[in-house]
Amino acid sequence: MSVLKSKYLSEDDLRDYGFRSLGKNVRISSDVRIYGERNISIGDDVRIDDFAILSAANGFIEIGSHVFIARGCHLSGTMGIRIHNFVTLAGNVTIYSASDDYSGDSLTGQAIPPQYTQLKGGCVELHKHVILGTGTTIIGPAQLAEGSGTGAMTLVTRDLEPWSLYAGIPARKIKEKSRKALDHEVNFLNDLHA
Repeated sequence: MSVLKSKYLSEDDLRDYGFRSLGKNVRISSDVRIYGERNISIGDDVRIDDFAILSAANGFIEIGSHVFIARGCHLSGTMGIRIHNFVTLAGNVTIYSASDDYSGDSLTGQAIPPQYTQLKGGCVELHKHVILGTGTTIIGPAQLAEGSGTGAMTLVTRDLEPWSLYAGIPARKIKEKSRKALDHEVNFLNDLHA
């Protein structure tokens, strides 16, 4: 009995897909689902693994370079998602830039025409060296400053401070992070361009 195996799409497949822009050395699993590719930009050296969903039929998703998006992540870019360089999303991270208005002032759900619904939220921006632990959920608007990170199962509904680690529901700052990654970034880029 053979097991079904996913594969990374070829450069030709990716080039023909219709992204707004696409960098070099991009690896996207054949089991990723992408909606609104014309509103999605992807930088260099990006890897997106199985069962991730990128949804930007409305809005946009911008992914920088040296970004890893693990299996099962869901990015909903209705009000915009910006992911800067050197960002890592562990498995099952969910980012909503918009969500339904739960106040009862409108109908909810994507099966309802938009004139009867209201969305709340705003752009979610993950600055350089952000790392999100498995199962993290972000509901925009939110600015995750450079070097910020979350532990597993964290709920983010506000801005996070630079070089700080957060955990919990809702996210609470638990400690400062080292900035040595900045030195490693310089060395890595020097080696890459040598």
